[in-house]
Amino acid sequence: MADSRVCLDGFSLTLADIDAVCLDGAVVGLTEPARVAVVRARDAVDAILARGDVVYGLNTGFGALAHVRIEDDQLQQLQLNLVRSHSVGVGVPFDVPTTRAIILLRANVLAAGHSGTRLVVVERLLDLLNHGIHPVIPSQGSVGASGDLAPLAHLALTLIGEGSVHGPSGPRPSADALADAGLDPITLHAKEGLALINGTQAMTGLGALAANRAWRLARTADAIGALTVEAKLGSRKPFDPRLHRLRPHPGQAACARNLARLTEGGTIGDSHAGCAKVQDAYSLRCMPQVHGAARDTIEHVRTVLARELNSVTDNPTLFADTGEIISGGNFHGQPVAMVLDFLTMAASELASISERRIEQLVNSKLSDLPAFLVSESGVNSGFMMAQVTAAALVSENKGLCFPASVDSIPTSANQEDHVSMGPIAARKAMQVIVNAEQVLGIEALVAAQAVEFHAPLVPAAGAAAVLAAVRTVVARLHSDRVLSADLSAAADIVRRGGLLAAAEAAVGPLH
Repeated sequence: MADSRVCLDGFSLTLADIDAVCLDGAVVGLTEPARVAVVRARDAVDAILARGDVVYGLNTGFGALAHVRIEDDQLQQLQLNLVRSHSVGVGVPFDVPTTRAIILLRANVLAAGHSGTRLVVVERLLDLLNHGIHPVIPSQGSVGASGDLAPLAHLALTLIGEGSVHGPSGPRPSADALADAGLDPITLHAKEGLALINGTQAMTGLGALAANRAWRLARTADAIGALTVEAKLGSRKPFDPRLHRLRPHPGQAACARNLARLTEGGTIGDSHAGCAKVQDAYSLRCMPQVHGAARDTIEHVRTVLARELNSVTDNPTLFADTGEIISGGNFHGQPVAMVLDFLTMAASELASISERRIEQLVNSKLSDLPAFLVSESGVNSGFMMAQVTAAALVSENKGLCFPASVDSIPTSANQEDHVSMGPIAARKAMQVIVNAEQVLGIEALVAAQAVEFHAPLVPAAGAAAVLAAVRTVVARLHSDRVLSADLSAAADIVRRGGLLAAAEAAVGPLH
């Protein structure tokens, strides 16, 4: 497709492509080599069927029924029954960006030419993306064993004209959405149903979106933390690069560089150069160590997920060059599940240390600032309850940090006797990141409020840019008002990267 911004070949999809397609609506196409590979793989499947070989996934039952031979005249019914019987998802449906990620990743797997579907199946997945047809995929019901069977089955339902899709006023029949786009439902041929539902694309798609948000949040945390350093009259000495060369964790060094640049200049820093305070609280002084550890974790997660984006996770897997089909376990979600649990912990710590900085600012016993950062405290409660909200979210995150990947419940008559729980890990990670974005948003509000009490002194350019960005969405608090909308606006500008963009416009890209 000449106008495609993202072209799939099965091997080169990136995390940046995930956001481009799933958040920005980029058009998706298929490379010519991928088309050739898909056709070649299907030819190999047809040759195996023509010989009459008995092969799992082509002409047998599935899972615990793998020993049951299926006659040729029942193969299409087998694939149809497979998709219908595995559509057992429950709970709140995935949102549209996550649904787009699932479709995109499934198409990318098929494009690698090891699945054996017809070309039309891959093209129809791309049609869903490019026509904005988004299946209703319930978020619960997968244990991440043979991949994400239930979520992917709900995706496959739309291809065959069954199930529902997201509409402007609620779910609508898939058949109607296909018809409106001029698309016909697909009749699944041998192996195609299994190729559509076997893999890790739900956990990986949601995980990739979460990891991208976490990476943006980690750098935003540095920008907000710098504003808090200025508000708390904190020292820049803990960000000295000589310290961090002696403990050379890359994330720690990057965070220290960011904080040093963001707090350089202004008149606030000079105003307390000779004060008697020896050391700042750990939540300020140890930002490079804590933010840095989170950032190194996020980088590791992103490395694993980038690898998984371009992994063939089907079973059985076709090798068209030799005509072989090999049954294995590439569908198992353990590599994804474990790093998503790690991602959950990293995001939780960004929120945890942020809440402590909030307390440093609102508690007048810990600073020279007015109690709860408001004039006439007593009559006004100021940001007293905003800190409570942050504390509640941090506590909730701690509960969500229990790793999903250490659990396993045998399924499918004990054929699938060890499972990953990767989809649960993905959903927990995203929820913790959402909570952390809100906590960092609250810190941005209280830090902006606190800095303004130091006028006419002005903060460093980087911190000042963060303050100005906060004030584009939330006005200064002079007396008590309902803060719920303010907190929501603050979380939104954190999520969208508005504070990060403002900081980088002032001091250059943050590492």
